[in-house]
This record gives sequence, C-alpha cells and structure tokens, in this order.
Amino acid sequence: MKKQELIHLHGLLAEVGNYYEECEADEISLDEYEELGVRPTSIHKSKTDHKAAVFALAGGITSAMEEPEEQEAVPAQAD
Repeated sequence: MKKQELIHLHGLLAEVGNYYEECEADEISLDEYEELGVRPTSIHKSKTDHKAAVFALAGGITSAMEEPEEQEAVPAQAD
C-alpha cells in the first residue's frame, strides 16, 4: 500500500471512530493511538508511522465495539 493510500485509510478510520462515538455517546479509548501522535493530517510523518497509527486506531475502534456485546452476553443473576 502506498503512503497516500495509507493516509487516506487513516482518515477514513478516524471518521469511523468519530461516527461511532457520536452514535454511542461514549468515547473510544485510544491511548495507544494518542501516544503515537500521528494524525491523518500529519502528512510529513513516515509511512511506518501511519501504518502503526492505523493499526492502533482500528484496534481501539474494534475493542469499543466488542465491549457492549460482551456485557449483554452475561446473564443477570437472580437474588
């Protein structure tokens, strides 16, 4: 994948994350992504930096999407 394509993917994932946060009214935990300091607009950063950011961002988004399903799957205990 070319750097420009990776930057485009990075931007799309950022939009997906923003949309998910809007729909769920909850923030996605993106600590690993934030630590990298690479944004879709950081065109001066290397291809490797954007690749790491894409993986971190995708991981944060998928983790946030998995959490509600896991909570629903746990049956409530009757007292």
